[in-house]
Amino acid sequence: MTVTLADVAATAGVSRSTASRALSGSSLISAETRRSVEDAARALGYRPNRAASALRSNKSHLVGLVMNNLVNATFHTVAEIVHKRCSDNGFQVLLCITDADPARERDVLAMLGEHGVDGTIVIGTGRSAAESNALLAQGRAVVNLIRSARGSSAPTVLADDLDGARDATTHLLDLGHRRIGYIGGLEDATSGRERFAGYRSALADHGIEFDASLVRQGPFTTEFGVAAVGSLLDGPSGMTALYAANHEAVFGILPTLVGRGVSVPADLSLICHEDMPWLSLWQPAVTVVDNGAAQLANVAMDLLFQQMSDPSERDRRTYRIGARLVERASCAPASPT
Repeated sequence: MTVTLADVAATAGVSRSTASRALSGSSLISAETRRSVEDAARALGYRPNRAASALRSNKSHLVGLVMNNLVNATFHTVAEIVHKRCSDNGFQVLLCITDADPARERDVLAMLGEHGVDGTIVIGTGRSAAESNALLAQGRAVVNLIRSARGSSAPTVLADDLDGARDATTHLLDLGHRRIGYIGGLEDATSGRERFAGYRSALADHGIEFDASLVRQGPFTTEFGVAAVGSLLDGPSGMTALYAANHEAVFGILPTLVGRGVSVPADLSLICHEDMPWLSLWQPAVTVVDNGAAQLANVAMDLLFQQMSDPSERDRRTYRIGARLVERASCAPASPT
């Protein structure tokens, strides 16, 4: 026999409308009543007809989360927080991985619109403004996160990549390093562009001439990290320190340094951008620029919920989350020789 919402309401001792609001995550319902209704729904095996509800209310209680990959530790943190906050508020999450392919990203955003998602967070390539603007035109909420999209009408939440990169490079300069290698992302991504600018700014502030032979820029992949650090080690650069500003590349950089017998920090001081738990457990523990991943995710969710409850609250502003240098054991003063 099919279990109805009326059955759930009767079991919980509330009205049908109260049961409906409780199961939809309404803030008008007390936590105690919500628990009572949810317990009754579980006990009876009640499954709401989401499709019918969406047709009636134009609300699907679905949120799209679009991201380039699941290698990046920041993206992991974002996914965990988005899922937790959506679940706590009665939403389900559709996770979409694009492999940083602009065409796939555009297809995914169109698909989310067809499924009537209430909101979408986009960690993308920066080339899908038309598709995200189409979602906004449908009355759907959109927030760009970590990567900006030129021409987008949605708010954007970014880390302070420029200052974080400047602080990392300055730290190495203050330790006496003058030949500082840089491995970063491509400059069509916000992080790639701003971290490279921060690196160059720190060099200029210290009167150090920029040397392109110390720089490797490429895709956000482990394979690029292997190739980039290998070419720097094999070249005549005289590199004494390395700022690894491409987070995905770090998964290739660290094993390559170990495999090549490079002692950190005796042979090479190292700073990585974006923290993850095993960087503090590496031997030696790696100094990092912490980009505030949890705060990035929570601000993005605040903006998304705000839009979903009141579309007039949407704006085009860019919100910045401060970066923080976390000093560990992977950096040492430059050798006098």
